[in-house]
Amino acid sequence: MKFVWLVGSAAILAAGLAPSIASAQAVTPKAAAEPASPASTAYPTSAAGDGNTVNGYNQSRWAEDWSKLCDPAKRDDFIDALKCVKLTEDGKSYVTFSGELRTRVNLTTNPNLREVQQQRQDIARIVGGADVHLGDHFRVFGELGRAELQGINLGTPGGNLRNQLAVQQLFAEVKGKALGLDVGVRAGRQEFFDGPQLLTVGRDNNTLYFVRDGVRAYARGKNARVDVFDLNYVNYGFGGISDDKTNPDVRFSGATFGFRLSPKLFGGSKLYLDPFIWRLRNRRGSWGGVTDLEERYFLGLHSYGDIGPINLDWTVNHQRGTFGNRPISAWQAFVAQTYKLGKASDAPRVGVHFDYGSGGGSYNRTGALNTTNGLFGNNIYYSYGLFLTPTNLLYAAPNFTFTPLKGVRLAAEYGFAWRPDEFDAVYRASGAPWAGTQNVRGKKVAEVARLQAVWTITPRLSFTGRYEHFQADTVLKRANLKSSDFWAGWLSFRF
Repeated sequence: MKFVWLVGSAAILAAGLAPSIASAQAVTPKAAAEPASPASTAYPTSAAGDGNTVNGYNQSRWAEDWSKLCDPAKRDDFIDALKCVKLTEDGKSYVTFSGELRTRVNLTTNPNLREVQQQRQDIARIVGGADVHLGDHFRVFGELGRAELQGINLGTPGGNLRNQLAVQQLFAEVKGKALGLDVGVRAGRQEFFDGPQLLTVGRDNNTLYFVRDGVRAYARGKNARVDVFDLNYVNYGFGGISDDKTNPDVRFSGATFGFRLSPKLFGGSKLYLDPFIWRLRNRRGSWGGVTDLEERYFLGLHSYGDIGPINLDWTVNHQRGTFGNRPISAWQAFVAQTYKLGKASDAPRVGVHFDYGSGGGSYNRTGALNTTNGLFGNNIYYSYGLFLTPTNLLYAAPNFTFTPLKGVRLAAEYGFAWRPDEFDAVYRASGAPWAGTQNVRGKKVAEVARLQAVWTITPRLSFTGRYEHFQADTVLKRANLKSSDFWAGWLSFRF
């Protein structure tokens, strides 16, 4: 494994630097420099629920559009040719190939917040995909992934961290125009991003992405859209492609709506408003050591966008339903904002975010369950070490992002964590409680200092480094849990 990891790092570096060496400078792919402009009647792609595309690349590789590279004159190197392999002479049917090779090291002191030997994870991600376009109205996207893990004190890793080969995504999409709207249906295994990042992301921190099996349909106009879906979670195995199964016990369904607000608001803005109503049905929901049927409804509102130099991302949602024969009533609020200090695209930003997830009732046997469910949200938003989640949590964190050198982006944050209900547990990123925290009193959970550096070496090659000091406070200390330091670094090559 270590040999594979080292060879992978060398291959990433060589592949990523090759175009730069050949031209004596980094060359931005034409598709990134000249992104296709959607028709004026189209809903903005950045707000359509398919993730963000930056310099041509998206975490969901099927959301990228490299059709311009079907013209050989617009290609810069041999890799560009892989973005459009024509199947017909007219170029309406073609294949876009994509891939990623990522080698990573994580170091964690006091893993699981226990005073034990530090953990070291040597990680490799190998992903290859193909997006087959058959005319303007039909396509099939498939993606295979391999997750390799070696190291010290690894515990019991899941199938998203160690997997010989997995069908990470495989779906068919039919799309077209109806009543002046862009409409489409995707059926199969797929990522899902259509919601606030603290509830719905693909979890890039994992080696294999968080994916689901099912159907998703959409309709998009100039200023409004709707997305409906019915999906089941996926349980990764550890072997080949035959053991990654649909989980029939966990079903996620609902609808997300989107509205583009008038750009004249507040003297000039780019704002979006996304109401959502979702249902999570888990036949093996677990709270306070009890396993039962959990049926939870999410009724929420997500508002985000820019007002001049201010960027906003605000969400509130109310969760209702039942856990066994008990009612559920819970609230979440995520309020994040940054202010841009200058006109340049890489100008520094100063910001702060406040987050709340209610708690209470998890360890009771009667009465309402007031503890929130974080679904499959961003699991490193509060802690790179995966020590916190927005369940029974009150969190505040000022942050600062700046570019000290060309191509290098630094982000620093200092967070303060409390629990709203001191008779409920503190919860980690997996959704599991920290054992014993429900039995001790106190509000203050931790303080978290974090630093991240992202170096974009070439458009395809990047290095990311992270450090975190997680300082356990009253609640964790009383439960005999310790502080922890976390370091991570990885090299990623994508094409």
